[in-house]
Amino acid sequence: MPRQRRTGGAERPSLRGVGAALTSLLALAATSLVAGPAAAATGEAGPCALPRTEAHHSLGVSDWNDAYPRPDRPLDAVMIFLSFPDHRPAVTPGELAADHFPATTQFFRRASYGKFTLRPHPLRQWIRMPETSDHYGIRRDWDNGRRGAYLRDAVAAADPQVDFSRYAVVYLVADPDAPGVDSDATKVVNFDEPLHADGTDIRRVVTVFERHPPDRNVLAHETGHVFDLPDLYHRPADGKGDWDTHVGDWDVMGSQFGLAPDLFGWHKWKLGWLDRRQVVCVQSSRDITLEPMAAVPAPGVSLGTRLAVIRTGEDSAVAVEARSSTGNDSTTCTEGVLLYRVHSKTPSGGGPVEVIDTHPETGGCGDRSVYAPLADAPLRVGEAYSVPGGHTRVEVADRTPSGAWTVRITTGV
Repeated sequence: MPRQRRTGGAERPSLRGVGAALTSLLALAATSLVAGPAAAATGEAGPCALPRTEAHHSLGVSDWNDAYPRPDRPLDAVMIFLSFPDHRPAVTPGELAADHFPATTQFFRRASYGKFTLRPHPLRQWIRMPETSDHYGIRRDWDNGRRGAYLRDAVAAADPQVDFSRYAVVYLVADPDAPGVDSDATKVVNFDEPLHADGTDIRRVVTVFERHPPDRNVLAHETGHVFDLPDLYHRPADGKGDWDTHVGDWDVMGSQFGLAPDLFGWHKWKLGWLDRRQVVCVQSSRDITLEPMAAVPAPGVSLGTRLAVIRTGEDSAVAVEARSSTGNDSTTCTEGVLLYRVHSKTPSGGGPVEVIDTHPETGGCGDRSVYAPLADAPLRVGEAYSVPGGHTRVEVADRTPSGAWTVRITTGV
């Protein structure tokens, strides 16, 4: 994650194969894909659904990679709190759990329109690691051997207290004040070969090294990776400069500090929270009424159209959605109709989504935005934009009394 801003029970099967499984770890930024069988996407994919590719965290929506849990039903997550011999924790597991929950559960419940609930199960006690905190060399770009030792020790130490077969998500939360803990090391670690404990495969874990209190929305971002969502930020080669040039504030997978962190409609389509009834594939000129992406309908009220898609190539599309100051986007800098490009062959961290700046000469909320040039990217009522390199024009014709946006999309221009 970029840090550019800060303000006892029955006996169970023993842990097996840990050493072998940890010899080839894949960090989150790796470009290879954890293999898994495909499962059909929700409903018929349709002509605008890009194919899933071998790219790490591919944004193809043609099918689902079953190596990842799909958040279309309630899922249970265990939080394991790790202490070290060289430091006595100054905070309690309960305080650290409260840093992230219920806020993370609420984020996903709003983003999914109530279709997904993340149920946390935090341990009430510290699990003692066998080595000191500095022994593991914890840092962002972590040595594979030391990271492997950390994960091997953590899972082995927790196994007597945790039945891993009960959980789809595993959070390993380190004592934030231990001298060897580096908050930049917070990330998801995928295993080439899954660990096997309590009769279940552990394919990935979330290693949490956050300070107390933590970065806003950090666990929503990391948990998104558990559900096969990519990093949308750009990491400069030297680690310096702007990290948020691809999507700015628009989506928590770009920045946990974003002013409009709700997930893109494309992500919601991939996860199964939107289906063909809420996604319009534009193949000829037409008018579409788009409900704001972050707006959660009242009980019994249908979602309405949330996403319009124009296919631009074998593995590319332009997506159109409305964003307004509601739900997860309540702190947004600008309301309007957002356009972005999607590339299903581009891996996580390589720019699989690129927001189109319809106001390239201006910016917005420079004192709050993670990347001001894209803060005013959406089109407003009365504005139109011709997408470069294509034959598509998008015009915002009106906004309805209910807050939806009437969009005229012209193709072949």
